[in-house]
Amino acid sequence: MPIYHKLGKFPQKRHTQFEKPEGGIYYEQLFGTEGFNGHSSLLYQVHRPTQVKEILRSYSVKPEIAIESNIKSLLLKGFEVQPADDFLESRVDMLVNSDCTIGLAAPRKSLRDYFYKNADADEMIFIHKGTGTLRTFMGNIPFEYGDYLIIPRGMIYQIDFDTEENRLFYTESVAPIYTPKRYKNESGQLLEHSPFCERDFKLPQELETYDEKGDFLIKVKKQGMMHEIVYATHPFDVVGWDGYNYPYAFSIHNFEPITGRVHLPPPIHQTFETSTFVVCSFCPRLYDYHPKSIPAPYNHSNIDSDEVLYYVDGDFMSRNNIEQGHITLHPKGIPHGPAPGATERSIGQTVTEELAVMVDTFRPLMVTKAAMGIDDGKYYKSWVE
Repeated sequence: MPIYHKLGKFPQKRHTQFEKPEGGIYYEQLFGTEGFNGHSSLLYQVHRPTQVKEILRSYSVKPEIAIESNIKSLLLKGFEVQPADDFLESRVDMLVNSDCTIGLAAPRKSLRDYFYKNADADEMIFIHKGTGTLRTFMGNIPFEYGDYLIIPRGMIYQIDFDTEENRLFYTESVAPIYTPKRYKNESGQLLEHSPFCERDFKLPQELETYDEKGDFLIKVKKQGMMHEIVYATHPFDVVGWDGYNYPYAFSIHNFEPITGRVHLPPPIHQTFETSTFVVCSFCPRLYDYHPKSIPAPYNHSNIDSDEVLYYVDGDFMSRNNIEQGHITLHPKGIPHGPAPGATERSIGQTVTEELAVMVDTFRPLMVTKAAMGIDDGKYYKSWVE
């Protein structure tokens, strides 16, 4: 996150003694990415963050793959994913490759019995239904419908839900998740043509600091395994930090759509990027205003990307029979475009209220058995007239 932020107390000079009022020193931890070259923050903690008491068990959480080499367009009925009380057990991986994992979750209860850390991937969690608070060792972030939660790899967190009906769409990324380079100057400031600005981000606040010893369970995801590790001190013992690597939230409702006289391609909706995929936000907007414009997108070939669309709300103008929570996959290798009748139906329309999240991956996605369990089985034929 290319905005300097700070919470709590820390010394004026880094890597120097920071003394506790009652004696002793606070322990400094560099929380960084890409070795020592990426975004980082310096944390100051009551106890050493290295005190592992026990590793209870390790077990595989790799998804079962149904289709390894996929050419079929799919429609997944996302709201058919059954709710579960536990946060991690509610997460169901749908589409995966070596770069990312895309999935759905419907957790009913807050994550309070343990802490969680994804050691391999940044997480992007889109809040479709529900409200609550993301609690981390770097501060808390309240969330609501339409928020993207961006959680850097290695972040220790819990989630409190205010509601029991919660629906999440998530993407785990092996590469860091950033805002698009073309929206920023060389110093990282968002430019005037960007569809959002720094004021739109929700940054961590309300730093929780606990000076507690005991048995604290942290579930760590690493290399397709879940490791249950017991630490000797409460992981939320940070008294202060500053830097550029921290969780944040951004509301899809704060994305300002870019429009034109004729249809503009999906990159104008881009919200986040990595070196291996991009994320776009399709938001309510005015349609194209050339007198002969066709608001529906033109047919296009998926030559370099698999396209995943998660439908959030409204009437998505280029598709037929789409409902909230549906996911469509348009794989690379075959062209796709508007459903039959959508092009003609769009002519003369002036506005759309659609809301959707798109993930375009540069490597093909494999389809999990869980995904095939909610596949409608016929979407790939939906363009036949």
